[in-house]
Amino acid sequence: MARVRLSVAERREELLRAAIEQIEARGVAAVRIADVASALGVSNALVLYHFSTKEKLVAAAFTHAAEGDLARLRKLLGRRTTALRRLRSAVRWYAPTGTAKGWRLWIEGWAAALREPALREVAIGLDRQWKAAITEVLAEGVAAGEFRCPDPAGAALRLTALLDGLAVQMTSYDGAVSRARAQQWVDEALARELNLPLDELVPAAAR
Repeated sequence: MARVRLSVAERREELLRAAIEQIEARGVAAVRIADVASALGVSNALVLYHFSTKEKLVAAAFTHAAEGDLARLRKLLGRRTTALRRLRSAVRWYAPTGTAKGWRLWIEGWAAALREPALREVAIGLDRQWKAAITEVLAEGVAAGEFRCPDPAGAALRLTALLDGLAVQMTSYDGAVSRARAQQWVDEALARELNLPLDELVPAAAR
């Protein structure tokens, strides 16, 4: 069967999705242009036409993944509900599950970013935007009198540090932390940052 002719933008997105899948499966160091081409049944030359080097393909793949994550975050935080509900929805979505492919991708990205400046810029940009979005919602909740948080920026940093650390433990070390225990710790940390009793935080956000 003949392949459907895609526009440049559609082909680029298809290549980026395939690259993400291959990075998740093989890791940044091991993935090759040929792996991405083979996954789609296209030539190496086609991949190189859109991304002249493996490094540019990998950086673009991580940028694509970051943009998708940020779009989802903005959607959660843009809902018409209380700051508390929006905040907990975002934290629950960001929290690791132990099997999420997305976390394997970002752990690979963090490791590769130590040696690849382009990836480092992507990771730093995603991190800054995530923290800024959480800080903004924390400030909105304080202004509305929903909870007390004297240092929204510091709280956003501490929460993301906890979530990132749990993601490494749960994704890299099978059985190190159960999903239920990790969620309990995240809820407890959020309650502390908001100066709310835990039994008030969870029902209020779950409704």
